[in-house]
Amino acid sequence: MSRHWQEIQKKLDSIKEKQLFRETKTYHGIDFCSNDYLGLATNSRMMEYYHSLSNVYPFGSTASRLVRGNYDSMDLFENEFASFVEGEAALLVSNGFVANFGLIDSIAAPDCYVFTDRLNHASILDGIRISGAKKKYYNHLDLNHLESLLRKADVDDPQKKQKRIVVTESLFSMDGDSPDFPTLLKLKEEYGFVLVVDEAHALGVYGKEGKGILFRDLPKESIQSIDYRVYTLGKSFGLEGGIIVTKQIGRDHLVNVMRPFIFSTAPLPIISKLAIYALELVRSMDDLRYHLHSLAEGLKVLLRSNGFSITNTASHIIPLLLPTETEALFYAKRLQELGLDVRAIRPPTVPTPRLRISLNAKLATSDTNSLVLALVQIRNEWNGLQIRN
Repeated sequence: MSRHWQEIQKKLDSIKEKQLFRETKTYHGIDFCSNDYLGLATNSRMMEYYHSLSNVYPFGSTASRLVRGNYDSMDLFENEFASFVEGEAALLVSNGFVANFGLIDSIAAPDCYVFTDRLNHASILDGIRISGAKKKYYNHLDLNHLESLLRKADVDDPQKKQKRIVVTESLFSMDGDSPDFPTLLKLKEEYGFVLVVDEAHALGVYGKEGKGILFRDLPKESIQSIDYRVYTLGKSFGLEGGIIVTKQIGRDHLVNVMRPFIFSTAPLPIISKLAIYALELVRSMDDLRYHLHSLAEGLKVLLRSNGFSITNTASHIIPLLLPTETEALFYAKRLQELGLDVRAIRPPTVPTPRLRISLNAKLATSDTNSLVLALVQIRNEWNGLQIRN
């Protein structure tokens, strides 16, 4: 074996020793782990509409959107989505990772600071890294810490004061919590930074017609002062794709400089057509949103009353914290054996091992009750094993 493969094997052995080895597997059972929050990935109306289009659209887009990969449905969806979230313009890209990564790389540079919540998604952190900007972490949701960092950044250089970007998610996918947006917008007004907000896990679930957490927490004029908003089709819309909403000048800039957009094959043409239809459905799903929130509140009460430790979540994402990677893996394996699909999330993805319970509107109260009963059973099994060992 060559030196390269020896080093790879050593790295894999170390990962396995730490209980952090990952594999691609097909899982079955009741879905407590996906991001299909409104069940649109298997929605019967979506499926019928898809089959009506299958003989109209080609398998692939054949090129980047700047060559031959652009379709009228893409332009139409962008316009309709921008109008939906009351933005000026939107840009559709292949997925949410590309949206964050390419956006930040396009607007940041080595001569600016990017202030990022410590728990922001990898796509955000990688975008900062490749841009060469100076990365400044602020403690999770700690806007006092953010303000202290803003004050310190190049206070003697008025030009560099303007080269500051703040990036946050609106709903953190591994903790289920959200920033204090009114306070964040006050900081933006005072310090004049560029603000990027990722609404990936909130779209479809929060706000009027599912417009997102920003529409739940802020007045329209404040939302429109946010420079860039990032959304995804890969969660509540049940599809795939990323969307950046910004000013028209911002969209024009991204079309001309955003490398993952310029040099990637465009999304499948049928996706944008399906997204237009999904948008209509999402807007009309207030009953499902209410059901999802009620389900989440009930499950949180049950988990806490049964002695389980969960994060300070205020959402349908409910992380159950566990002491070790080994224990998290044990719980996940047993749950899947019992027909309940819950996944263990481990470092470095998160600082603390956990089960990420992600609810969707297709679930019933009987499903969440079964989950809690199974968790109690598995805890007893685990404690029994520890006594015997």
